[in-house]
Amino acid sequence: MADVPSKTEEASGLSIALPARAANVAVVRHALAGLAEEIGMDEPGVADLKTVVTEACMNVVVHAYDGEPGPLNVEAVPDTEGLEIVIRDSGSGIRPRADIEQPSLRLGLSLIAALSSSFSISGGLDRGTEIQMRLPLHGGGAREGGPPAPVETSTDATEIVVGSSELLSPILARVVGALAARRELALDQISDALLLTDAIADAAPGRFRNGEVRLALADREKGLELRLGPMEDGGAELIRGELSVPDVGGTLEALADEFAVEGSEDGDYVAIRFSAPAPAP
Repeated sequence: MADVPSKTEEASGLSIALPARAANVAVVRHALAGLAEEIGMDEPGVADLKTVVTEACMNVVVHAYDGEPGPLNVEAVPDTEGLEIVIRDSGSGIRPRADIEQPSLRLGLSLIAALSSSFSISGGLDRGTEIQMRLPLHGGGAREGGPPAPVETSTDATEIVVGSSELLSPILARVVGALAARRELALDQISDALLLTDAIADAAPGRFRNGEVRLALADREKGLELRLGPMEDGGAELIRGELSVPDVGGTLEALADEFAVEGSEDGDYVAIRFSAPAPAP
């Protein structure tokens, strides 16, 4: 049985808050898959994870808010036996709608139950719904830890709290890649975005206050905006310094259309923007 890399020993989990839209389900799927791979889940386990998360989140999108946007909250916590996932909404409660065939709902929940090692659903009419499920690691293990502090959902941004900066790299890469592709950024822009955020993630451990990372990703029609922090005093500038490439006399921050260090009451943040190319005339 393979050992889980030591860097996961401090993992405490992941918390996501974002609008319940079909296009955002991929963001949740990518973020959780990045966490699962980092803690040692094998390929079949990750495939099952993607399936159950997609089914659960799509049930929220379709049934919770009658087609209107509303909050979708996801928590994932690794423990010694697997990954515990909780998906919540504050809508009308999961129930079949008149314009949707009832078997679609029953099949989705049955599939989640079949692929999870444990599964439960709670809530009720106009009280929202909570789905809890556990996915086994299939050969790995991680130290138990509580979920990071919950985040609030804004109307146009994805909010993610990563409980340990050591887990930032795989989660950030997957989420940025998914959002950049959705905004139809050029291939070289997507490559630049991944290169820059990967470099930031590599420089990040030890820079964040309490070891926890808060990400805000705004999925704009004309591009993608990313803000991450809060960092220890001077941490953002230290990361900025590590992006320099002395051999060519430049810096990786030039890969973004905008790169800034922003001060806040709780610490410094790095803010990045990638703009979509203008349409051809």
